[in-house]
Amino acid sequence: MRLWMLIIVTIVLSCVSLFIGAIDIKVSDLLDWDSDKAQLFFISRVPRLLAIILAGAGMSIAGLIMQSLSRNKFVSPTTAGTLDAAKLGILISMLFFTNTSYIQEIIFCFVFALMGTFIFTQILDRIKFKDVIFVPLIGIMYGNILSSITTFFAYEADLIQNISSWLMGSFTLVIAGRYELLYVSIPAVILAYLYANKFTVAGMGEDFAKNLGLSYKLVLNIGLILVAIISTTVVLTVGVIPFLGLIVPNIVSLYLGDNLRKTIPHTAVLGVAFLLTCDIIGRIIIHPYEIPVNVTVAVIGSAIFLIMLFRGRAYAEK
Repeated sequence: MRLWMLIIVTIVLSCVSLFIGAIDIKVSDLLDWDSDKAQLFFISRVPRLLAIILAGAGMSIAGLIMQSLSRNKFVSPTTAGTLDAAKLGILISMLFFTNTSYIQEIIFCFVFALMGTFIFTQILDRIKFKDVIFVPLIGIMYGNILSSITTFFAYEADLIQNISSWLMGSFTLVIAGRYELLYVSIPAVILAYLYANKFTVAGMGEDFAKNLGLSYKLVLNIGLILVAIISTTVVLTVGVIPFLGLIVPNIVSLYLGDNLRKTIPHTAVLGVAFLLTCDIIGRIIIHPYEIPVNVTVAVIGSAIFLIMLFRGRAYAEK
C-alpha cells in the first residue's frame, strides 16, 4: 500500500469524522460563525479529530519502537506493562498527592511509565528463553501484576470508579482546552524518526550494535523515554487504547519490512486511519449514542490479530 493512498484514505475518514455526531452539522452551517453548530464544530469536532490523529500516530509509533528494540513483534505498550505502570502512577498521585498540579501529575505518570517499561526490559535481559510468544506472555503477566496492585489500592481507597472513568479509552469528552497535552507527542514522533536508523541497528542486538560503534544503552534509553512520553500523554488525555501499538506496526512490516526510517510514516498514517475507522464505527452503531473507542479497537484489533496469527501459521506450514 502506497503512502499517498493511506493519506487519501485518512483525509476522507477525517472529513467523515467531522460531520458525524449526535447533532447533524452541514458545511453550510459553518458559514455562520456565531451559530451554535459552528461553535460545536470548532470546540468539539475539530479537537476530537486532532486528538484521534495525535493518539493514533503516537501509539502506533510507540509500538513500533518497542517491537524493534525488543526484537519481538508481539510487544507493545499494552503487552509490556507501560500503560499499566502509568495507571499505577495515576492512582498514587490521586492517593498521596491530591493537591498537585496537572503538570506534576503528568510528570508523575511519565516517571512510572518509564520505570515500568525499563523494568520490563531488565526482565527480558535476565531470561534465557526469549521465544516470540514467551516474551509478550511475560509482559502480560507483568502488566497484570501492576494492574492488580492498582485495582487493590483503588478498591481500598474507594477510587475504582475514578480510575475506571479516567482510563476508559474514549474521545467523547475531548473538547478545546482538554486535549492539548497530546501535542507533546509531536516532538517525540519527530525524534523517533530522527533516531529511526539507530533503533533499527539496536534492534539487531546489543553485540551487533556495539560492533557498528552504536551506543546501545543510550539508544535503548532514548527509545524507552519516547515510548513513555507518548503513552503518558495518551493515557492522561483519552485513556487506554489497546491493540493499536501491536497490530499497526505488524501490518506495515508485512509489506515494508523492518527498516524504521521507511516504516514510521506508514505506521503513523495507518494508525490514524485505523483509529478513525474504529471511532466512526463506534459513533454509528448506536447513533446518537456512541461506543467508547477502546471497545471498538479491542474487537476489531483482536480479530485482525487472530487473522495475522493464522496466516503466519499457514505460511509457516507451507
